[in-house]
Amino acid sequence: MPLLSRPWTNRAARYDVVVIGSGYGGGVTASRLARAGKSVAVLERGQEFVTGDFPKRFPDLKNQIRISSPRTTTGPKSALYDVRLGDDMHVVVGCGLGGGSLVNGGVALRPDDRVFDDPIWPDALRCDGLLHQGFRSADRWIRPARHKNATNMTKYKALKAAADELDHSIFESPLAVSFEDTINPAGITQPACTLCGDCCGGCNVGAKNTVAMTYLPDAFRHGAHLFTEIDVRHVTKQDDGTWRVHVWARDLETAQEKEAQLHADIVVLSAGTLGSTEILLRSKSNGLHCSDALGQRFSANGDVIAFGYGATKPINCIGVGDPPKVEGVQVGAVVSGHIEVNDPQNLNNGLCIEEGAIPSALAPMLPVLFLPDGRLLGAIKSLIKGVYKGPFAHLQTYFAVSHDSASGSLSLTDDYLKLAWPDAREEPVYAKLDALLSEIVTHSGGSYVKNPLAGTIAGHQPATAHPLGGCSMGVDATTGVVNHKSQVFDTRHGSPTSYVHGGLYVVDGSIIPRSIGVNPLLTITALSERAMMHFTNDHNLTFDDRSVVQSANL
Repeated sequence: MPLLSRPWTNRAARYDVVVIGSGYGGGVTASRLARAGKSVAVLERGQEFVTGDFPKRFPDLKNQIRISSPRTTTGPKSALYDVRLGDDMHVVVGCGLGGGSLVNGGVALRPDDRVFDDPIWPDALRCDGLLHQGFRSADRWIRPARHKNATNMTKYKALKAAADELDHSIFESPLAVSFEDTINPAGITQPACTLCGDCCGGCNVGAKNTVAMTYLPDAFRHGAHLFTEIDVRHVTKQDDGTWRVHVWARDLETAQEKEAQLHADIVVLSAGTLGSTEILLRSKSNGLHCSDALGQRFSANGDVIAFGYGATKPINCIGVGDPPKVEGVQVGAVVSGHIEVNDPQNLNNGLCIEEGAIPSALAPMLPVLFLPDGRLLGAIKSLIKGVYKGPFAHLQTYFAVSHDSASGSLSLTDDYLKLAWPDAREEPVYAKLDALLSEIVTHSGGSYVKNPLAGTIAGHQPATAHPLGGCSMGVDATTGVVNHKSQVFDTRHGSPTSYVHGGLYVVDGSIIPRSIGVNPLLTITALSERAMMHFTNDHNLTFDDRSVVQSANL
């Protein structure tokens, strides 16, 4: 597949629509509005990665990690992994053309219907029927699938044995992965998954149905201009109702960043929970009238990433890469199965635990990561034997999602986005997850390791890879930042609380006002598809969302 991005010098002076960010929200927006005939520019802070370019070795991986805190920052701004260390909670997100889809697990689960019954959502979201259409469109383009041999993966078997013993139901996980050779809805040829387990390190096979393999190529095919390594700072509204997007763009000749502007009739913020909230906060400090709810209702989606050390039998949870680094080890996709725990009486007691896999590029560092937690002897053995044969062949990895109180808040301090959630560690969900994960690990003969980096710079804070909220959806500006159509509320003095800024939208996970209890990719995609249905209805536009192959056969 050819490169989708173009040099910044090849930009137009003005676009109908500027989309900031290229994850699920940005990809859907760019595809649908380009199909509707709008001139579209997509601005992405990260780099473009093509199949085969993702880090295969640790020396490559370490150059793709940016770690920042209120006190220090290391790593390039455009690194694939953006790690934010906070006093109360850590956040890890993906950065690149395709957003978090490049490095997530691709788990495509739909939330319990009761999530949307919560009155925190505007009534219109539940009543107009378009959310269901949004999920149907998301299914057609993300194409969740289950591998036919998922139940034969050793990590699945280990989880199933524990689930059976503990009387929990286990399910084969639907993944945004192509398990057979295919031509996807964007007309892109994708090979079948090789079961290498490297999904979270970036798919070097091309089988993962990322935004970079689906919605973005479709936007490109329909005329959208895609730009990378563009750091959007803020947006300003012009007297004529149009918008200026203020950016720092890398100069190809000097490799230095220069300030620049882009003019557009419509701006769509799709930079994710951290990015969209930061840009809107900075825009507010530059005079844009926004709701005081901006930055509130941050949720970690009840995330836990945990390990089991010393299981009786091999687990095979470390990716082997493609081509494989070792022969005879079949890991499977990053997640093959999950346990669902549902409480018919209380939605917030529900949780989902998934067996997982660690990218092969991180494998050489595993012994070092586990040294601080007291497993020195086993770590040294693995340094000698390699992680595929020593104690780390018995390592268990688990990803858990559940429900929290969405009590975090985001603010700008000295131009740094700071997350505050003083009681985050006391959220009831973490004790519940710790107890269940410990039971699962113990059943396999291992020891539960909540955080292998405890006692280092990572501390004991919880961490999330699924941040939500910050630009939450609400009925009006007293309860949210955007309305049910993703339009940003305008809070100028004297205006009704339901007034919106013409031409300013937020379309990504930041508009979700609560935890959803499952991996959020499918929900974000569905909400984005729904927002575009409303956008086109409001602007008397139409688009055909059928696949390129279907359209060509008509």
